[in-house]
Amino acid sequence: MLPDGAERRESSADLRAGEARSVFQVDGMDCGECARTVQRVMGKLDGVREVQVSFSTTKMVVVHNASLESIQKTVRDVGYRATVLQTTLEQPDVPVQGEGTSAKPAFWETYKRTVLTAISGLFLGAGLIVEFGGWNETTSIVLYLIAILSGGFYAARAGFYALKSFTLDMNFLMTVAAIGAAAIGEWSEGATVVFLFSVGNWLQANTMERTRRSIRSLIGFAPKEALVRRDGSERVIAVDDLQIGDLIIVRPGERIPMDGRVEAGASTVNQAPVTGESIPVLKQLGDEVFAGTLNETGGLEVIVTKKVEDSTLNRMIYLVEEAQDQKAPSQQFVDRFAAYYTPIVVLLAVLIAIFPPMFTGDPYGDWIYRALALLVIACPCALVISTPVSIVAAIGNAAKRGVLIKGGSFLEKMGQIRAIAFDKTGTLTKGKPVVVFLEPLDSFGDERLLTVAASIEARSEHPLARAITSYGEQKGIRALPVQNFQAHAGKGAEARIDNILYRIGKPSWFESLGYSGIDRLKTILSVQHDQGRTVMLIGDEQNVVGLIAVADTVREESEATIKSLRRAGIAHAVMLTGDHARIAKAIAQEVGINEYHGDQLPEQKLERISELKQRHRLVAMVGDGINDSPALAASDIGIAMGGAGTDIALETADIVLMSDDIGKLPFTVRLSRIALRIIKQNIWFSLLVKLAFLLLTIAGLSNLWMAVFADTGAALLVILNGMRLIRVR
Repeated sequence: MLPDGAERRESSADLRAGEARSVFQVDGMDCGECARTVQRVMGKLDGVREVQVSFSTTKMVVVHNASLESIQKTVRDVGYRATVLQTTLEQPDVPVQGEGTSAKPAFWETYKRTVLTAISGLFLGAGLIVEFGGWNETTSIVLYLIAILSGGFYAARAGFYALKSFTLDMNFLMTVAAIGAAAIGEWSEGATVVFLFSVGNWLQANTMERTRRSIRSLIGFAPKEALVRRDGSERVIAVDDLQIGDLIIVRPGERIPMDGRVEAGASTVNQAPVTGESIPVLKQLGDEVFAGTLNETGGLEVIVTKKVEDSTLNRMIYLVEEAQDQKAPSQQFVDRFAAYYTPIVVLLAVLIAIFPPMFTGDPYGDWIYRALALLVIACPCALVISTPVSIVAAIGNAAKRGVLIKGGSFLEKMGQIRAIAFDKTGTLTKGKPVVVFLEPLDSFGDERLLTVAASIEARSEHPLARAITSYGEQKGIRALPVQNFQAHAGKGAEARIDNILYRIGKPSWFESLGYSGIDRLKTILSVQHDQGRTVMLIGDEQNVVGLIAVADTVREESEATIKSLRRAGIAHAVMLTGDHARIAKAIAQEVGINEYHGDQLPEQKLERISELKQRHRLVAMVGDGINDSPALAASDIGIAMGGAGTDIALETADIVLMSDDIGKLPFTVRLSRIALRIIKQNIWFSLLVKLAFLLLTIAGLSNLWMAVFADTGAALLVILNGMRLIRVR
C-alpha cells in the first residue's frame, strides 16, 4: 500500500472542490498494454479528471468526483478488478461507496478467470475427441464454440474496450483471430488459440504477481496497532493515531510500530526489513529504531519521532514502488518500437489476406488463415513485458536486502558503471576516531598515562577528546578530579591533577612551549604520521611523559568490498577525501585502492568526478549523502550510505544502502549487471521469435495454434528469465 502521507504530500493541494484522490489495487493485469487500456478507458469516464495506472505495482491513482462504485464497475467491464486502498477527500460530500480494503472478494470474483480457462480446456478436449473420433460434426462445433466463449470472454471484452479507445492491443488481435478462424471453418484452430491464450494470460498474471510480492512483503512488517502510555495509563491504539512524542511500549518478540528513539530498556533488534542486516543490533538508551523491525530479547520504551506516513519503512516502500514504475531506457525503446510495430503488422495481415490470391489464384481462405496467424504473431506481449518484469524483480530483490534502487534507469546505468569514486570518512572508514596507539615514556605506565589524558579530556567536547575518554572507559579507567582546566583552541588543553600541571595536545604546541626531549620522539611521530594517525603528546610541567595516537579506523569490510568490486567488473576505484594526503595514502593502501586524492574541497571533488567521467564515461560516487552532495549529484550514479533514518540520503541519492554496510555494494553492482544482461536477452529473444514466426507464417509453414503457442511461450520464457533476478544473492 502506498504511504498515506506520500499521497497527501503529492496531491491534496491539487484537489479541486468536491474531488477525491483514490488509490486502487487493480488485479488481473498481465502486461503493460493491459494497464494502458485501463488508463485510456478510465480517462473517458465522466467525473474522472486524472488517472495513472502502473503495471509494475498494479496501482491506479484517480482524481475524481465520480463514485468509487462507478470507477470499479468501469475497471470490471474492461476485465479486471479494482479494490480501494485509500481515498483522500477534498470535501466530505464526495460519494465513496464501493469496495474498501476490508472487502474480501468472493470465490467466483477471485477465481473466475481460472475457472473459465479450465472450462475452455475441458470443452476443447471434448471437441477434439468428438471430431477425431468421427462423431457428429455439429456436436464438435458446439463444444469448440463453448471453449471459445468461455476462454475468450475476458479477451473479447478487453479487446472491445481497446477498440473503443482506438487501440489495437493483443486482446483485440486475438479476438479477431479466433472469430476469423471460426468464420473460415477452422473451429478447432480457433478454440485452441483461445485456450492457449487464456492459459498464457493466467500463467503470466501469476508469475508477475510473484515478482510484485518481493516489495509487498515489506508492507506486512509494519504493525497496525501500538501499545502507548498516555496520561499515566497504557492502551492499544491504531498506529495512524500515534503522535510525535508519544511513548510506545514494545515487548520482546513484537515488531516496533513506529520510528523512534529508545527512552528506556535495552534489546537486540532485527533490522533486516529496513536495512537488510542479517545480524540483530543492540539498541539501548538514545538509539534510533525503525518501524517494522523486530524487537527480540528485551522490553523497550520508545519515544515516537515520526508520523506513520514519514516512517523509514513507509517511505522506502513508496520509493521502491515508484522506482519499479519508472521506465528504463530499454523499456522506452520497446514501447516506441511496439507502438509502430503492431499497426504495421496488422496492415501487413490485411494486405496478405487480400492481394496474393488476386495474383496467384489461390483460395482466399488459405491467405486469410495466414493473415490470422500473422495477427496472433503481431501481439508484442513478450517484447513489452521483457523489461518491466526484470526491473520489478531486481528492484524488489534489492529492497529486501537493504538496497534502495530508485528507478529502472539507475538499475541499467549501474550495470554499465566501470569506475567508482569513494568518500573516505564514514564510507571506507567508520567515521569515528578511536585510540590506536599509546606509548608511555620513562617511569610513566600505560594506566597512569591514560588516566591523566582521560581526566583532562573529560572536560572537552572535541571528537579526539571523546575518542580518548571512550577508550579510557573501555579499559576501566576512572577519571581523576582536575583543577584549573583550560582549553587552547587548535593546540590542546591543560589542567592540574594532584597539584601537578599536565598538558595534552599537538607536538607543535609542545615545541613552542620549549619542552625538551621531543627530538627522540621524531621516529615514532614519523611512523604514526605516515600511517595517517593524529598524535597527541602528554606532558607535565617540564617533560613529555607519553603520546597517544588517534585515527579514523577502516571498516572491516572495506578491503573485501574493493576486491569484490573488481571481480564484479569495476575496473577502477578512486578515493576522494578532504583529509590530509598522508592520511588518504594510508587508508587507500590499507583497503587496496591505487588512486587517491587528499585535501579535496567540494569543488575539487567535482573536478575529480569530471576527470573520471572523461576517462571511464560512466562513474558512480559513494558517500554519506550529506557532505558529499555536490559530488554525488555530478556523478552518473550517486550512492548514499546509511539511508535508514537519513532523510537527505533517501531524497537525493540514486541508490541508497539502507545500512552502513558498504559490503552491499558488490551485490548491487552484480545485480545490476545481471539485470542488464537479462533485459538484453529478453528483448533479443522476443524480437527473434517474432521475426522467425512472421517469416514462417508468410511462407505458410506456421498455423494459428503454433503462433499463439510461440507468443505465449515467449512471454512466459522472458518472465521466468526476469524472475531469476529475485534469486540473486
